Amino acid sequence: MSASGIQGRAQWIVFCSLMLLALLSVGGYVAWSYSQGLLGFPLDDAWIHQTYARNLAETGQLAFLPGQPSAGSTSPAWSFLLSVGYLLGVDFRAWTYLLGGISLAATAWLTYRLCLRLIPSRPTAALCAGLLCALEWHLVWAAASGMETILFTALSLALLEYFFSVVAARRSPDRPASMQKEQAIVSAAGIGLLGGILTLTRPEGLGLAGLVIAALVFLPRPTGWNEIRSRLAAAAVSLLTLGAVLAPYLVFNLRTSGAIWPNTFYAKQVEYQVDWPLPLRFWWVLRPTLAGAQAVLVPGFLYAAYRLGRQRDWPAIVPLVWWLTSLLVYALRLPVSYQHGRYAMPTIPLLILYGTWGTALFLRPQAPQLGVRVLSRSLVLATAVLALLFWGRGAQAFRDDVGFIEGEMVATTRWLNENTAPDELIAVHDIGAVGYLIERPLLDLAGLITPEVIPFMSDAEQLADWMIERGAGYAVFFPDFSSTYAQLAADARFQQAYCTEYAWTRSAGHENLCVYRLVGGNRR
Repeated sequence: MSASGIQGRAQWIVFCSLMLLALLSVGGYVAWSYSQGLLGFPLDDAWIHQTYARNLAETGQLAFLPGQPSAGSTSPAWSFLLSVGYLLGVDFRAWTYLLGGISLAATAWLTYRLCLRLIPSRPTAALCAGLLCALEWHLVWAAASGMETILFTALSLALLEYFFSVVAARRSPDRPASMQKEQAIVSAAGIGLLGGILTLTRPEGLGLAGLVIAALVFLPRPTGWNEIRSRLAAAAVSLLTLGAVLAPYLVFNLRTSGAIWPNTFYAKQVEYQVDWPLPLRFWWVLRPTLAGAQAVLVPGFLYAAYRLGRQRDWPAIVPLVWWLTSLLVYALRLPVSYQHGRYAMPTIPLLILYGTWGTALFLRPQAPQLGVRVLSRSLVLATAVLALLFWGRGAQAFRDDVGFIEGEMVATTRWLNENTAPDELIAVHDIGAVGYLIERPLLDLAGLITPEVIPFMSDAEQLADWMIERGAGYAVFFPDFSSTYAQLAADARFQQAYCTEYAWTRSAGHENLCVYRLVGGNRR
């Protein structure tokens, strides 16, 4: 067998191994939760995606409430993929877990590929990076969560892999001049297409798409004015393709809500702003991503960044710029770390990628010096053991989070279904499970389907007046979610009708989800 054939076979074995490990990881989390009597999702937002997907399959509309198109979906691409399961008649949970497992496998494979590009002489290190991603508990949790997070992660890595392939092609001396222009146009269109799909998965994907398009104008350094013009033309093709992909969604949002981005894009930034110094915000966003075996790789990550900076290897620095930019944007606009830092999870493969690379550069497992040899091997072993231990801890966290949603949101939904009239208007903070499991007219206190609430969503008095003026009969929220909701719970117009009494929530030091009957409004 030729060398290329052997290499291709090795690549296929790695791909299958990473795919199998990723699917087993996700399946293990779901199986553990199911063995505890829980089968569902660890986030209420996952039910929002299911509602959009079901309505898309049944009505052809991107709508949370049937017949009422809504600019509330932050991920129309994920909603579309979920809707395929409804069209095929597959159980929605099984289909969602499968999509998550495939996305995790793609994340592990692309991390391996990127690492192999950066250190082609260390295929074992690249394989370790892929294996760590397939086992990393945040990523496995995300894959089983029913959210778009892991798909966004995989697509981000795919765009970076495409970027490196274009850079490598430009550096190749073997390309005939007649093929260069044609390949440049195809590559530019591919960048725009992938960037558009990434942005339809999460709005912040536009940042990475813009970074890659800009980088390809300057990297590697152009040799003359003709090359600069051709690169600017390629960038124009990328931008036009990107715009063509995004235009229908942006127009839909404008016509539906008057803004180009989904309602929650604005609502989250209003709801979670804090008056903290930027370094503290940055640490708050970064910290959850370090809770795992990747913490051992931080020195290697820093060393890799330092070495690339000294070598001025600008293409290899682009993913690091994206890592830093992502965390900075969240630190500035959405400085939260809840749900295990789910907004920052897409940066974890980059931490693993560069951490593995930098660590591999100074490890000496075959060194003649005993101390160096022992230290190198111990570091590898410690990373593997920590990855497995944190994988197990993540499985328990997934089980607890699913239990929380089932014990709070789903239980409350059952009470509403049994104790409220079909036409009763209900104001809800976290509308996912309620919107999916029962048919009631809803007011969304978080602004997803009722964006008019966003300007005053933190003003308890105005929020209460708005609910009563709109004729809400009941309000559903956690009384300790924020000071706003604590004030609402103490308002005489809100009479407690039901609380879940879910024990796990109380043991964690929080209050249960409660239903309040509104007094003084024009109830239906």
